[in-house]
Amino acid sequence: METILDIAGLTKVYPGGLKALDGVDLQIRRGEIFALLGPNGAGKTTLIGAVCGLVRVTGGTITAFGQDLAHNWRDARRRIGLVPQELGFDMFETVERGVRYSRGLFGLPPDAARIEVVLRSLSLWDKRHEQIRALSGGMKRRVLIAKALAHEPELLFLDEPTAGVDVELRRDMWRQIDRLRDQGVTVILTTHYIEEAQEMADRVGVIDKGRLLLVDEKDALMAKLGRTEARFRLAQPLAAVPDSLCAFPLHLEDDGLTLAYRGGDGAGKGKAEIAAIAQALPHQGIAYTALDQKESSLEDIFVDLVEREEAAA
Repeated sequence: METILDIAGLTKVYPGGLKALDGVDLQIRRGEIFALLGPNGAGKTTLIGAVCGLVRVTGGTITAFGQDLAHNWRDARRRIGLVPQELGFDMFETVERGVRYSRGLFGLPPDAARIEVVLRSLSLWDKRHEQIRALSGGMKRRVLIAKALAHEPELLFLDEPTAGVDVELRRDMWRQIDRLRDQGVTVILTTHYIEEAQEMADRVGVIDKGRLLLVDEKDALMAKLGRTEARFRLAQPLAAVPDSLCAFPLHLEDDGLTLAYRGGDGAGKGKAEIAAIAQALPHQGIAYTALDQKESSLEDIFVDLVEREEAAA
């Protein structure tokens, strides 16, 4: 698949010594949805700012659409859209005028039909004559997306696109982003909502303290790093895990009343081991009254990776 964005050895050190980006290498494929996950201060917004020309990097290269952004930034930037995390508007401007103005900033001629398509796709057409200040927070965020789409970008950055919106609106915006992909737009989003990445992304990257910890296909990541957890609620407390079960990753909780399992490999091993434990317990004379089981989510994997990185630091 064609690479639309190639970031190599990207570094950003701010005055005072803060290293916001530390040798980041990342390739983005045309037509994918890529989710960049990381805690606050991890470097997500700095990375986006570097590609969009808002941050001057200390080292490394950025190539977009085959052009080195250090020398051909203006041409490449016309093909990039950005939905920033912060709401920034002329609040007394109308929705339609604001979106038209954004298109003009990129040197494109007026196109009323294009503006109508964008506004309708984001359920903003009925609000087109309203001043932005009169809109709800969720609608203002939709206006940000409309402004970013007005010049028909091929690559779209969404920095925390659903921050501060309710669950219903968030899911509606997920559908909008999925439609963008169907239209051929490559989407890179940062998010604190892990379910957002799990729902939409083709690939996932995890960044922390300016370092890209991993990049992988979402499904491959879940299979490789996913784990199975189970808790057997025992009828009577145990003083220790029985020797016959020591081959399994088990430990006791709740003063011996819960036998907890955490293992597997994301490829079915965990479920098989839990089934074996469930069969073995009665043979050992150990009764249990309940069994709770769950598979790791992308959030579990993300938290594990960040905690592991912090422990190693």
